[in-house]
Amino acid sequence: MARIMKFPGLIVLSAIFLLAAQMPRQGVIDMDGRSFAPADPREKAEWTFARFRYVLGEQYGRFGFQRWAADYPKADRQFILGVRRLTRLQSRSTEQVVDADSDDLYNWPWIYIEDAGGWRLTELQARRLRDYLLRGGFLMADDSHGDYEWQVLLDGMNMIFPDRPIEELPNEDEIFHLAYNLDDRVQIPGTRYIWGRRWSYGPDGATPKWRAIRDDKGRIMIAICHNSDVGDAWEWADSSAYPEHEASVAYRIGVNYIIYGMTH
Repeated sequence: MARIMKFPGLIVLSAIFLLAAQMPRQGVIDMDGRSFAPADPREKAEWTFARFRYVLGEQYGRFGFQRWAADYPKADRQFILGVRRLTRLQSRSTEQVVDADSDDLYNWPWIYIEDAGGWRLTELQARRLRDYLLRGGFLMADDSHGDYEWQVLLDGMNMIFPDRPIEELPNEDEIFHLAYNLDDRVQIPGTRYIWGRRWSYGPDGATPKWRAIRDDKGRIMIAICHNSDVGDAWEWADSSAYPEHEASVAYRIGVNYIIYGMTH
């Protein structure tokens, strides 16, 4: 079990700004056109940010934007910097893209799914994900909004676990009280709602939902952040235009979910 370093009163974003400024600027190009490549991209570590790659649902068109890769790789790597600074968990400096069709799935105990409100799974992929989760794997599903995307996400979850309910997580749940106490779980906004084309959430997207699917022993296997975009906060925490409080909460949420997934 990794030992977590707790910092009462720590301002998370100060650590993120410092580390982002120190990051090497050569190699892989991120979505902003900047170089964002650490010097040791394939080091061995206790924890790696594993990002799930899926096929888009037909409703988004055959050649549509690959939504699994939204915020990639900047969000992944900038969040890794926070994990390295705020915990004692030995973390790899680069992310890992994971496919359900590959046995490589079983090498990563913690997996992040971006925008599962647009995914499509095959029966085989759903079976493999079910097996992965029942063996002890953990999924964090982020950035789905509104009733329509929730239904798309739910269709995939029902393929994985047709007989397991999705529950609302109460404030007192253990996952919110590990490295940080997270009684304050504000809505984490996507940048499109801050400086993008959309100015406000619709009625079905205005309330953040923190949900989960458990195994027979009560362990959370899938943690769902609905009506929030935690990954956008990871990606833009180094921007003065992104709200500091929401970015800090997003980093704390991610750290708690990692610690939970790696110790349960």
